[in-house]
Amino acid sequence: MTGSKAEIIAAVDEALGSLLPKEDMYPPEIHRAMRYSVFAGGKRLRPLLVISAADIFAVPLKHALPVACAIEMVHTYSLIHDDLPSMDNDDYRRGRPANHKVFGEAIALLAGDALLTAAFATLAGAASSCFPAETVIELQRELAQAAGTSGMIGGQVVDILSEGKAVDGQTLDYIHFHKTAALITCCVRSGAIMGQASPEQLQTLTGFGRKIGLAFQIVDDILDVTGDEKLLGKKTGADAGKQKATYPALYGLEAARKKAAILLKEALECLKPFGPAAENLKELARYAVIRNS
Repeated sequence: MTGSKAEIIAAVDEALGSLLPKEDMYPPEIHRAMRYSVFAGGKRLRPLLVISAADIFAVPLKHALPVACAIEMVHTYSLIHDDLPSMDNDDYRRGRPANHKVFGEAIALLAGDALLTAAFATLAGAASSCFPAETVIELQRELAQAAGTSGMIGGQVVDILSEGKAVDGQTLDYIHFHKTAALITCCVRSGAIMGQASPEQLQTLTGFGRKIGLAFQIVDDILDVTGDEKLLGKKTGADAGKQKATYPALYGLEAARKKAAILLKEALECLKPFGPAAENLKELARYAVIRNS
């Protein structure tokens, strides 16, 4: 990866700032709401995954940035909607009031919608100046599948319908693979697609993404039980309060930790064929599992 992690995050933030409408653009309320959540902090894990995967295939940073930003827009939209009273009803996100607590439910809902549409506008616009039309179409299809009912939305629906119910391991895996792992897998697949990866390389990175995506959500489940609210930027214990399907609830904390560790080991094995070129992906994988926020 060209530059340090901090430098890449700064480049992502700069690109997001230029791709999103300015706060004073009419009507300003919606644009302030969009930018409020996009620039609320956060790990920028998903853009980093996109850029690190693309870097394996020597895709220039300036070419990967629009795709990375598009996926971050979709991720942020999902967080805004997750926090709404009709969903998880969370008052805080990343240590400050959730979008709907600042702008109201209607504007928050529309801000999420606006970010989703802005993501596809970014792929159709900024990304199209870097890649041939067939690659842009493939990237659009990839993101649509990861964000739709075959991905993130499908997982969220089953998560909601499972609240307060006894679920089996198969249902729990479905929720986590779709609600969280789908978009994370999309990140590494998108990097590979930009780099014209072979079918075998794409399949290998898909396996990596699914394992790290599931491990990431398991760690989220664990941190909701054991984490520090100040570090997390939100209240802990929410999953238990809503009787959500989680790995600690179904298997216990120790088994959940072991599962995350096994997934990390398997994910790192997936990257062996790429050698030193995948070192940044390995670092991100370790961070996704060994973290406190």
